[in-house]
Amino acid sequence: MTRVRVESFTISLDGYGAGPNQDINHPLGIGGTDLHQWLLPTRTLQRTLFGKDDGATGVDDDFAARGFENVGAWILGRNMFSPDRGPWPDMNWKGWWGDNPPYHVPTFILTHHARPPIEMEGGTTFHFVTGGIHEALERARAAAGAKDVRIGGGANTIQQYLRENLIDEMHFAISPVLLGAGERLFEGVNLRALGYECAQFVASEKATHVVLRRQGRQATR
Repeated sequence: MTRVRVESFTISLDGYGAGPNQDINHPLGIGGTDLHQWLLPTRTLQRTLFGKDDGATGVDDDFAARGFENVGAWILGRNMFSPDRGPWPDMNWKGWWGDNPPYHVPTFILTHHARPPIEMEGGTTFHFVTGGIHEALERARAAAGAKDVRIGGGANTIQQYLRENLIDEMHFAISPVLLGAGERLFEGVNLRALGYECAQFVASEKATHVVLRRQGRQATR
């Protein structure tokens, strides 16, 4: 059965999933890259982003790797694709990741402005969805088939799906940094009332990993 998952989403000790003033020079906002010191050195990310066969193993890598298991489609907010707002100013922009993004499956971008699909190397095709989160999820489920749909972020996109109780499982990492401002992941979201419970809680040297699961939804891994 297709599940909807959040994986490897990192928040600061004060609850922010991105820093303030996001722009082309600061895709994650000021200080936002500090969140991911647990993730970037892992063997999974080194292999996925840079094609290297080395990298750190252990707890952090285990959680990074599980985020790519059985994923048949992604959903991203527009910030995860582009620094721009409003109508598309540059149709040559094809995302933050270069010619071979790390998704490798159909990837659906939430936006208010239509744009033709973009086929990238490695199996990624970006589809731009103007009909909202439900349309994006319907299309992603169809594309994923028997596999799962991963909600990649950012924080506002995850909040929208949480408020509609559409996420079955969420892994987030708490990084030992303070951002002071930015986008709070759980702003206005009552996880307990929505039926989520802690299914796993594991600490590494660089992060604390938490898995939340909606009651009645069992992991298939």
